[in-house]
Amino acid sequence: MQFPESWLREFCNPDLSTQQLADTLTMAGLEVEALEPVAPPFTHIVVGEIREAVQHPNADRLRVCQVDVGQGSLLNIVCGAPNARVGIRVPCALVGAQLPPGEDGKPFLIKLGKLRGVESQGMLCSAKELQIADDHGGLLELPQDAPLGQNIRQVLNLDDTLFTLKLTPNLAHCLSVYGIAREVSALTGAPLKVPSFPAVAPQIDDRLPVKVQATDLCGRFSGRVVKGVNTKAQTPQWMVDRLARCGQRSVTALVDISNYVMFEFGRPSHIFDLDKIHGGLQVRWGQAGESLKLLNGNTVTVDGQVGVIADDQQVESLAGIMGGDATAVSDDTKNIYIEAAFWWPTAIAGRSRATTSRPMPATASSAAWTRSSPSSTSNASPSWCWTYAARPRRRLVRLTTRRSTCRRPSRSRCAWPVPTK
Repeated sequence: MQFPESWLREFCNPDLSTQQLADTLTMAGLEVEALEPVAPPFTHIVVGEIREAVQHPNADRLRVCQVDVGQGSLLNIVCGAPNARVGIRVPCALVGAQLPPGEDGKPFLIKLGKLRGVESQGMLCSAKELQIADDHGGLLELPQDAPLGQNIRQVLNLDDTLFTLKLTPNLAHCLSVYGIAREVSALTGAPLKVPSFPAVAPQIDDRLPVKVQATDLCGRFSGRVVKGVNTKAQTPQWMVDRLARCGQRSVTALVDISNYVMFEFGRPSHIFDLDKIHGGLQVRWGQAGESLKLLNGNTVTVDGQVGVIADDQQVESLAGIMGGDATAVSDDTKNIYIEAAFWWPTAIAGRSRATTSRPMPATASSAAWTRSSPSSTSNASPSWCWTYAARPRRRLVRLTTRRSTCRRPSRSRCAWPVPTK
């Protein structure tokens, strides 16, 4: 489980340093495997806006840009990025700035110089040059409301730390930022910010008929029809950044929202293209000979041991594991069906492991369901959708020092009995 420290502190912010917080989690059984900075050290890089971009007189692939960094006068900077254009705000390294070390391990210093005979008073940066992403396709474009001249580390919250936890199988409730915040609150006494979820009144009466045929597979199946969505909308940059710091790349706005909710609250969901569903949905066990092309492009064959979501014509999704390609959302999607179901852990466990006869993918969703404690769900009512593993009861053990009467041929004395074969 990987997440940024700043996200955790939005829910629970104890008066502890980063290292103290990591030690507290580790001593509580949530082993912090790694602490990594979001970005390496660099200095004197601020927000700049390109006010003018003209062709370099002596180079076809270079442009001479006039950049406003909030100093009153414009800087003359030569840039070769393909997306350098008027109006965008980008990271600007001023003269004297020190960029992260390159492959040679030495820091890259920005000096006043000339490129093909034209003076350059700084450097416009890509995400890869700042070593915060691998994208080297062009300049890192910042939000238009980013304050000119402000330190880029503050704008992008780069003075943050990535926590990587090594969780044991009984800690399914810690597969989310909010779940970990609950633990931190219990351990430190710091207040927990409990989110509220006000009900959204439906604006349409459309319903998709769903029949749960296998109650031993699904405890509850919930969904809502949403019409007139704009699938070409851009995901907000703050959400893209948080997903990236959890190890998840941005896909589309709809997919990103679904992934974001899973990382924040541990609530897996799936979004269907409503217009691609034939009739209603049936939640059942698979049948011999049925196959499904998954979202990752792989085609799998199911049987009676694998739970599926099917429509009137074919299987559309692997229950609790991954959706199918046939009902995937695309740029042409207009209407969607959002599914949030509760899958019994024993019905999902083991299904995502690769076997010769039934190769299934391992996903974050399947991991969340299979790590749920069977004891915490066996007596739960079907209307209960949240799964938290029961914490083991703490017992007080008194340790007393007792001198052993054992003797063995050794120079050192034995403090504890030596087991005999």
